[in-house]
Amino acid sequence: MNHNYYVYILTNKTNNVLYTGVTNDLVKRVFEHKNKIIKGFTSKYNVSKLIYFEHFTSIEYAIRREKQIKGWKRFKKIDLIESVNTDWKEIDPK
Repeated sequence: MNHNYYVYILTNKTNNVLYTGVTNDLVKRVFEHKNKIIKGFTSKYNVSKLIYFEHFTSIEYAIRREKQIKGWKRFKKIDLIESVNTDWKEIDPK
């Protein structure tokens, strides 16, 4: 059984849209966003650049963290991103 879960933040090319999600397969999920396989917010706003993620071994903790981050104001999300990725460079999910 897979016990790897990820909370991640994506942005678009101009870094003005942020999307927070949760998955158990970060590589696959980023691929799906990049290739617009799943229609919705990320495909509509071209949000596919991985700029932040956290690893969890519990889906409950991952979902709790995702909801926490989603509830934050933009400036707090930016502080979180820049705590590990000051230049907002795209992260390879592998």
